[in-house]
Amino acid sequence: MRHLIDILDLSKEEIDGLIDTASDIMDRPEAYATLCQGKKLATLFFEPSTRTRLSFEAAMYELGGNVLGFSDSGSSSTSKGESVADTVKVVSGYADIIAMRHPKEGAPLVASMKADIPVINAGDGGHNHPTQTLADLITIKREKGRLEGLTVGLCGDLKFGRTVHSLIAALSRYEGIRFVLISPDELRLPDYVKLEVLDKSGVAYEETDDLEAVMGSLDMLYMTRVQRERFFNEADYIRLKNSYILTPQKLVSAKQDMIILHPLPRVNEISVAVDDDPRACYFKQTLYGKYIRMALILMLLEVTP
Repeated sequence: MRHLIDILDLSKEEIDGLIDTASDIMDRPEAYATLCQGKKLATLFFEPSTRTRLSFEAAMYELGGNVLGFSDSGSSSTSKGESVADTVKVVSGYADIIAMRHPKEGAPLVASMKADIPVINAGDGGHNHPTQTLADLITIKREKGRLEGLTVGLCGDLKFGRTVHSLIAALSRYEGIRFVLISPDELRLPDYVKLEVLDKSGVAYEETDDLEAVMGSLDMLYMTRVQRERFFNEADYIRLKNSYILTPQKLVSAKQDMIILHPLPRVNEISVAVDDDPRACYFKQTLYGKYIRMALILMLLEVTP
């Protein structure tokens, strides 16, 4: 039995295989429509979510399975003091696979140690979000045609952004990747990510607070929101929340084939005027996310077409 807690739980070859399976699902949905008939996915979301939860649910339904769970910890026995370990032990008797989101870093890992069925980390605090990373990777592969030899700009909240941390870990295993880390000083990428991932892998990177100065060098721009829920100090959040706002004017110097990604939800860090730009791929990204989660469910349940 396998779990997905960290993107590094998957080898580079397994990631490539999941992308291939997801692409095949897009091409031949009818071949996958009943593969999970009789199977149940439990969505245990202790933190608010729209895209991730619904894409997991859509993924399971489109594989012919069923879904049960909750989207608010207040409606679960956690509100009565039940531990995560006890919750997943109980749910293991009701479902075949679990997708869990939790505000506490490490909670899905604890769940995987107690569950009798596969557990997928659907986001834990500011730590990891491996299925969002899979959605990012399939988007890059389908829109750019490759995952190697790219200059990747990561902009906004690089300190608390779990999607950024997971994406850096995944892309660092591909040849010729270079990162441009764009953020205010207070939201820079944590030192442990630089030391344990970038430096250890020998991946080239630079840090800057000037998005427009580096725009022309990027093959991909990954925008993130400044997350109010990660701040202890409301004044700091208000001061930093509008640090970067992407507008059509700021894209003038960008490459014509650059792609723009965002894990969503956005607040105002990407102007709606950018939505019609052919380089904007963030809504495609959400759709690709459903297909890659379908591929992952099949892999963890050991179901083959």
